[in-house]
Amino acid sequence: MSKMSHGPRARSGMKLMKGVRERGMPPITRFLREFQVGERVAIDIDPSQHSGMPHHRFQGRVGIVIGMQGRAYLVEVKEGSVRKVIIASPVHLKKVQ
Repeated sequence: MSKMSHGPRARSGMKLMKGVRERGMPPITRFLREFQVGERVAIDIDPSQHSGMPHHRFQGRVGIVIGMQGRAYLVEVKEGSVRKVIIASPVHLKKVQ
């Protein structure tokens, strides 16, 4: 019997799986999205794009953009009573009203 994997994508198969009609690379406009500081965004991980992918425990969480780090955005997310800063590429973020 092999050992259990403890990698960053361990036990996330169903969570990081695309639907049949969503397969393949995302459109270029998702890479070029821009967000302003203070804007609310939802973390929606695109499994086909590995760079700038946040940990799968933050899938579906809503946070606030607090800055940029290179081409990625810094998003502050509340997890329990702790506030965490997530580094995520714009392809993994969606605007929330």
